[in-house]
Amino acid sequence: MGVLFYLVIKSRIKNESIETYALGSKSFSSFSVALSLAASLTSAATFIINPGFIALYGFSAYLTFGVVMPLSIFVALIILMKRFRQYGINVKSLTIADWVGKRYGSTFLKILFGFLSTLLITFIVLICVGITKVLSKALDADELTILIILVVVVFSYMIAGGANSMVYTNSLQAVMMIAVAVILLGSGAEYLYNTGGEGIIARLAKIDPNLTKTFNTESPLFRDFFEVVICNAIVGIAIVCQPHILTKSLLIKKDAQVNRFLAYSILILIVFFSVVITGFYARLSFPDLLYNNELLKMDGIIPAYVVDRFPIYIGILVILGLIAAGLSTLEGLIQAIPTTLTNDLILPILGRHKKGIPAIQINWIVTFIVAIAAIVLSYQQLVSPSLSVGIFAQNGVYAFFSAAFVPVFFGIFTKTNNPYVPIVASLVAVVTHFGIYYLELTPYMEGATVKNPAIASAIALIVSTTVGTLIYVVKPMKVSAYAT
Repeated sequence: MGVLFYLVIKSRIKNESIETYALGSKSFSSFSVALSLAASLTSAATFIINPGFIALYGFSAYLTFGVVMPLSIFVALIILMKRFRQYGINVKSLTIADWVGKRYGSTFLKILFGFLSTLLITFIVLICVGITKVLSKALDADELTILIILVVVVFSYMIAGGANSMVYTNSLQAVMMIAVAVILLGSGAEYLYNTGGEGIIARLAKIDPNLTKTFNTESPLFRDFFEVVICNAIVGIAIVCQPHILTKSLLIKKDAQVNRFLAYSILILIVFFSVVITGFYARLSFPDLLYNNELLKMDGIIPAYVVDRFPIYIGILVILGLIAAGLSTLEGLIQAIPTTLTNDLILPILGRHKKGIPAIQINWIVTFIVAIAAIVLSYQQLVSPSLSVGIFAQNGVYAFFSAAFVPVFFGIFTKTNNPYVPIVASLVAVVTHFGIYYLELTPYMEGATVKNPAIASAIALIVSTTVGTLIYVVKPMKVSAYAT
């Protein structure tokens, strides 16, 4: 914490505006921004939550989180980053909502996405729960106390620093995450080789044959090809359409740096996404999912594995790395969500030229409100999750980028400025996603105790893209300034 606060003070600038808070004012190297992007894309979900899915459901979960989704994310980064940056630099966009509003010349669209950004608070909740689980297990401390301290500390230094401090702190955290990724990957090395004539697959099959199947029909999330491959390929591409991801490209000052930035990002991400293999190690360590004679909840499997597996000094390093994995994305969300709510929802409603509180001070107030919401919702997920906080977070986050996909994709790859394309498609995506999820509209959802948000999101993306394409073809409009 001392090092992080030092970096915040070092990077802080005087006379800060909401623009410098959102995008920073310094020139960063492509490697620094790549570290920041990789750290933001792989959070507590990758290091703590997703390996828990693999421990419970085996190879089908690994195929989802270790193969299909990463490959889709890499493709989306390569395709979307350069084009988003090209327009974002020209119009000085601060957020995704700001970008789509300016791209289509629609204040309503900007306000709509300002409102939809509240869905991303569910991701903040996931990270807070993940870090709280790790710290409370390691320190044998009360979860609510750890949660409150965590939120107060991180939100405080993000209010003080903004984008400038985020790149510095993310870089530090990414370096720690690389070290810890190597340690975690090596922690189960003996499982990868034959031990007493039995390899990892044979040992997993002894515990539960479903753990070694490509599709686990007994799981609620990884039952067949459509659920594992199709849905997560679609979701993986769309997942890049989050404000704390695409806007990283705007921190690069020179176009010549972008290719190096993408190459560095993907290489680092390959290492990070590989960490989900730890879920197999954890299941072999706890075949019956018992720790100290207590049944482990899914979100507690990896924290228990770390505490049980490593000697104290290595354990401390690994725990710091797991905390860094969560903080890296948490910082990006704390910087992005209040900025979006302030710049794209509150200011347009109040009127940008209305005298009163400066935008940066409104941003601080919004950040405080988001912090309170994070504590309340995180505590609820600590007490009574639906299998995992991952399900809660996926439902909110997937709904957001299902809505964001058509505006961003059509904004990048077409010349239209027809606002009906993104507006209608986004509304259709949100209604479809939540309709399928809560009304149980497909066989996958009917009567399910645990429902898969990836199903709802994938169908929402297909439907909204179809609707957007139909409007684009039937009702063409003049090209935007972006076309030139």
